[in-house]
Amino acid sequence: MTTHFITAEVDLQETPAELLRVIETELQKQGEPLRWAVTSVDVEEQKATVEAVVTKSAE
Repeated sequence: MTTHFITAEVDLQETPAELLRVIETELQKQGEPLRWAVTSVDVEEQKATVEAVVTKSAE
């Protein structure tokens, strides 16, 4: 198992619950999230930047 630091950009959503679902779905594509944080928001572009640490199984 290895850990990786990743950055993802997601579209802002109508509600915080929807934003959480979108972030979790995006992070699952990269591995199992250990921790994550929204580090910036671009209001004009309606994008949020998320930084995370994920684990991946050694294949």
